[in-house]
Amino acid sequence: MTENETTWDKLLQIKTTGRDDSHADRFHHPYEPTPYSVLERLANKGFIGKKDEVLDYGCGKGRVDFFLSYQTKARTIGIEYDERIYQSAVNNQKTAVSRNRTEFALANAETYAVPPEVSRCYFFNPFSLEILRKAMARIMESWYEHPREILLFFYYPSDEYISYLMTVDEVEFYDEIACGDLFPGNDPREKIVIFRLG
Repeated sequence: MTENETTWDKLLQIKTTGRDDSHADRFHHPYEPTPYSVLERLANKGFIGKKDEVLDYGCGKGRVDFFLSYQTKARTIGIEYDERIYQSAVNNQKTAVSRNRTEFALANAETYAVPPEVSRCYFFNPFSLEILRKAMARIMESWYEHPREILLFFYYPSDEYISYLMTVDEVEFYDEIACGDLFPGNDPREKIVIFRLG
């Protein structure tokens, strides 16, 4: 674990480090927080601002939510299906410096009704392609009912995710944030791919 990971957790007054695959299965991937170096890069690109509301799919212990609401002043909603990990996010909210701009829901992505204020969605491979398709259907329902620009951020996306998103008529490729230089090994998946709805 790098110093950056513990430094940010201390600054934000939360505990989000470590991996947890105790409830992982073929539909739900393990809890693994997005590295802070990746979140710093995302926050510095200007795609998220204080007028935005970010929906974080598979929020885990809430790292993305607390970080983005602190750095960009956006409001954030984290949804998590695993009750035990969700409870960690709720516990973090009691101490987090940005707790007034964050909220969490114990919910399944497939059925979660996307609030009309949501303008940004974040995914770090939280679940299978089957679940992503259903989550995208909920996002599009919200978008059809309340037309607006929605940016979708996919960190470390699988080829399956990208292939599927390229076939969705309402969605277009928007931009990409390279993150390969942040880690050793030159992994081509170390990036945030951004798609736009609207």
